[in-house]
Amino acid sequence: MTEGKRKWLFRGMGALAVALVALVLWQRYGGKTTYDGIASGNGRIEAVEIDIAAKTAGRIKTIFVREGDFVTSGQVVAQMDTEVLDAQLREAEAHLRKAQSAVETIRNQVAQRQSEKRAAQALVAQRQAEFEVAEKRRRRSEPLASAGAISIQQLDDERARATSAQAALRAAKAQAEAAEAAIATAGSQEIEALSVVEAGRATIARLQADINDSALKATRDGRVQYRIAQPGEVVAAGGKILNLLDLGDVYMTFFLPTALAGRVAIGAEARLVFDTAPEYVIPATVSFVADVAQFTPKTVETASERQKLMFRVKAQIAPELLKKYIRQVKTGLPGMAYVRLDPRKAWPAALQVRLPQ
Repeated sequence: MTEGKRKWLFRGMGALAVALVALVLWQRYGGKTTYDGIASGNGRIEAVEIDIAAKTAGRIKTIFVREGDFVTSGQVVAQMDTEVLDAQLREAEAHLRKAQSAVETIRNQVAQRQSEKRAAQALVAQRQAEFEVAEKRRRRSEPLASAGAISIQQLDDERARATSAQAALRAAKAQAEAAEAAIATAGSQEIEALSVVEAGRATIARLQADINDSALKATRDGRVQYRIAQPGEVVAAGGKILNLLDLGDVYMTFFLPTALAGRVAIGAEARLVFDTAPEYVIPATVSFVADVAQFTPKTVETASERQKLMFRVKAQIAPELLKKYIRQVKTGLPGMAYVRLDPRKAWPAALQVRLPQ
């Protein structure tokens, strides 16, 4: 390469560098229009991110959406494999049927023990009557034997019959008490069996809930930002599968210096103008002003240093407006945010609300 060509090449590169610097400076400073009583800052449209994750560990069976797809609240976006859960559910249902059968068996036993108790009570009544008759005969026989009207042997027989009747009464009462105890035991067994039935039902409900939760649904209207996992992959409990942008919670984040940030009130009106569509002016509301500076010099000792501090501000777009234009909402768009510091001042004509038709 000749000396002359080198000079022309260097000059051209120098001119290109100057042009690039000028373009950057114009984009950063020259493109801004200042208004009295209005603070402004560069920002980007952002939205709340929502992760769609598996409730339990398992294999991803199907993902029904792709990156960039719009989804609605309640829409099934992915399906986990439920083969193991289905088998566990069938097993739990079998255990429940067994437990219900055990309850029926115990209830039959309770009914049987109650019948035995009634029979024992009837026997007690019979033995009580027999004892009373035998006791009356014994009492009548004692004075007759003393008077010689009957023999001593006959008196002894009456005494033996009374004693035997008393023993039979005691045996009948013991049998009735045993029947009562058997009923109490069967009742405890019934309560235990019913507890097993309730536990089985709870297990089935839990497994059914896990199966239902295996159909992963979008919790909000939004757009799929990332597919974090793919069908066939195994994820742990809580493993992320999709990342969604909640298009009902959209805002622009920008930064203001100390002097301006201190004058911005929560709820103050704001206007957003996007670089890609400067003909539109979007209304917004200040929803957040940071209480800690994001850009802080190493030492902050003088007033001039404190003026360099920058505070993060969020301008929230109204949900009803987002709902109207939800399919046109895109995050990442750069633009300018304007905040009215004095609510008594009217917005300039350039910042009057202008929305897409």
